[in-house]
Amino acid sequence: METHQITGYIGAEISDVQVGNLDRDEIAAIKKAWLEHKILVFRDQNITREQHIAFGKYFGDLEVHPFAPSPENYPEIVEIVSNDKFQYAASNWHSDVTWRQEPSMGSILRGRSIPNVGGDTSFANAAEAYNRLNPDVKSRVDSLYAIHDFTKTFGKRMSPEERKSKQEEYPPARHPVIRTHPVTGERCIYTNRPFVTHIEGVDEDESRYLLGALESAILDPSIQCRIRWEINTIVMWDNRIVQHHASNDFYPKSRHVERVTIIGDRPF
Repeated sequence: METHQITGYIGAEISDVQVGNLDRDEIAAIKKAWLEHKILVFRDQNITREQHIAFGKYFGDLEVHPFAPSPENYPEIVEIVSNDKFQYAASNWHSDVTWRQEPSMGSILRGRSIPNVGGDTSFANAAEAYNRLNPDVKSRVDSLYAIHDFTKTFGKRMSPEERKSKQEEYPPARHPVIRTHPVTGERCIYTNRPFVTHIEGVDEDESRYLLGALESAILDPSIQCRIRWEINTIVMWDNRIVQHHASNDFYPKSRHVERVTIIGDRPF
């Protein structure tokens, strides 16, 4: 198994390993590389859905997404199909399921059907983005909390009755604006446009300004990497410290990817 760093601040490609057939030492090496590089890329992984699920379970229990579609008989897998009729491609910077009280630890995405051009995913190191914040902004956000709510995105597809029912089941979550990684201790930006409604304890203008400053920090290309998908490429990333953005530049062609999501803990 070999590790090839992608950029200076985030990402590595792992070669000479098959995720559907791992031994104990390989699993340990992948866990170590994941913490160090924050996202890992595996090419040419011709695995079954059962093996995809089994690979995810090496890192923790898997969640079942309450709003996203899944293939029949595979509730742990989120099926993301994007085309000219259904543009569902995560095209805003975010971490997955931050609207949960205990959001995802990590995601493992596999390419099933990939356009010959476009549909790349970019990833940003949210810890380095925090490190580079203007000192004034950093001092203002360090102790603040933000409210995360699924209705900003998934709620738009629901009837008023369904939305109300789901809000009772999944009420808004209150998370620190800057969270601490539970293993590495790194501090990182933990706000995003798709799910955060506002920052608590400041007025609307201040909330809007701070969220914009945090988003701008994530946009720095020097703390990012961009992954070109191929069929049977697998990318796994640490949602506690990474944000990602999928490119909507391939329509009317289609893109089909599948994800398993590892359950995390409450941000602090």
